[in-house]
Amino acid sequence: MNFLNKMERKFGRYAIHNLSAYIIALYVAGYLLYFFAPASIFSYLTLEPYYILHGQIWRLVTWILIPPESPGIFTIIMLFFYYSLGNSLEQTWGAFRYNVYIFMGMISTVLGAFLLYAIFGGNVLFGNALFSTYYINMSIFLAFAVSYPNMQVMLYFFIPIKMKWMGILYGFFIVYSFVKSSWVGKVAIIASLLNFIVFFLMTRDYRRVSPKEIRRKQDFKRQMNTAKPGNGRQPMHKCAVCGRTELDGDDLEFRYCSKCDGNYEYCQDHLFTHQHVHKKQ
Repeated sequence: MNFLNKMERKFGRYAIHNLSAYIIALYVAGYLLYFFAPASIFSYLTLEPYYILHGQIWRLVTWILIPPESPGIFTIIMLFFYYSLGNSLEQTWGAFRYNVYIFMGMISTVLGAFLLYAIFGGNVLFGNALFSTYYINMSIFLAFAVSYPNMQVMLYFFIPIKMKWMGILYGFFIVYSFVKSSWVGKVAIIASLLNFIVFFLMTRDYRRVSPKEIRRKQDFKRQMNTAKPGNGRQPMHKCAVCGRTELDGDDLEFRYCSKCDGNYEYCQDHLFTHQHVHKKQ
């Protein structure tokens, strides 16, 4: 975390704001190519180390243009969903950290492709089915699910479900795909999700699921349940907008806003909707 703080102070001004919108715009460009360009166009855009090492260096970035799914109404809904999640993560983490997360996934995917190319000894083509942005998009969802497990979303606009249950479902799907895949596919999956693994280890969010932290939460909840009303018990968290505390509900989540000047804490309902507090110069 200290390393990221130092990097943000030094390079934060170069961060790309609203990065999710640019990612969606690249997918739109990819779909336009899908509909209007020759069918063979994608063969010149895929992440192929063999061709990159033979002069086609544009493939280092053009593979991002290839949409993760075939066009359809379901794809449109999912793109809007991932755009919303990405925007929320950017508002919570800040543009720089969100940039680091996304570009880390892209870079690790490229490195994974070259690693496999080296293992095979060269002269091998992967195609767009092996290395794509599919798992990078999934890493956005997993990051949001871990950060806000109790936040409820409307799946397909009408099915209410908590993020933690969707995260568990996605986790099972990834594990199943990993087990069923060949070792080549396993390398591709790990490379695409390396940003999720490394980023949360760096930011120490893994402490939330450590045995010590779980035991501390259980002890705290036990004390809360056995405490009697009127004993002077003080809340530890309070939303700066609505004033709710953890005493008002077990499902409430509280986070500090990185864009507000000062230690302002908000519940999940106001973390993304409040007006940022800035000190007067």
